[in-house]
Amino acid sequence: MAQESANRFSYEELQGIAKFLLDNTTYRPTTGIVCGTGLGDLVKAIENPRTFPYNEIPNFPVSTVKGHAGNLVFGILNGKQVVCMQGRFHYYEGYSLDKVTAPIRVMHLLGIKTLIVTNAAGGINPSFNIGDVMILKDHINFPSLAGANPLRGPNDERFGERFPPMNAAYNRDLQKLAKTSGQELGFGSFLREGVYACVGGPSFETTAELNFLHRVGADAVGMSTAHEVIAAAHCGIQSLGISLITNAAELSYDAESKISHEEVLEVGKKRSKDVEKLVKCVIQKL
Repeated sequence: MAQESANRFSYEELQGIAKFLLDNTTYRPTTGIVCGTGLGDLVKAIENPRTFPYNEIPNFPVSTVKGHAGNLVFGILNGKQVVCMQGRFHYYEGYSLDKVTAPIRVMHLLGIKTLIVTNAAGGINPSFNIGDVMILKDHINFPSLAGANPLRGPNDERFGERFPPMNAAYNRDLQKLAKTSGQELGFGSFLREGVYACVGGPSFETTAELNFLHRVGADAVGMSTAHEVIAAAHCGIQSLGISLITNAAELSYDAESKISHEEVLEVGKKRSKDVEKLVKCVIQKL
């Protein structure tokens, strides 16, 4: 337990990170964005950016996964001040969940009220197609169900209560706003909504595991997002989740296709502009 406590950020350490950022930019954003695998180009739409490479932020973790550039970018997006994570941290990289979610707590200390999290996910719902964009209505977080929860350990009331409710972790008004925005953009043919299953990774799921996820109600599966949304809910931040379906889960043992990380990145490149348009439209309406 002592080693686990050593892997945790104290409130004061997170305050120090937030102070460093606020001291080095004039931006005071109220919306935070997390860019998932292959979706980091969203930052190119940010006007007058102030970029902080993760390795230049004191005590901040660094991204180690291909497709995650590793920058914290402040600036203007559709007239609103935002801060954007160009690349996130994952449990499978070896980080504690406290460190995986530290940026969300830092965003809270920066004054963030709304969080938009994006990810690349595998489509489990048979009606989904590669390239679909799914608005998250809920998640099933298997690491947390097994005890690996970012809120595990001593609770700091300065962030939130010991037992935060999660039944509305994905804000329903933001879901409606995203669906309306998608329809206005003409995305009706590939806009979906569903339940996101979070697994530990980094290996992709077996056929049996995918069938299990399908049976328990998951529409898509990935290795991120849920931990960040739990931390956001703990801090009182309202969240919107958006998944880009970058590959189709194979539920049959007779399937011959094999998923690869390169395939995920390629689909991310092709559809990233549409995800960017959706995020920009939502932010404009906030």
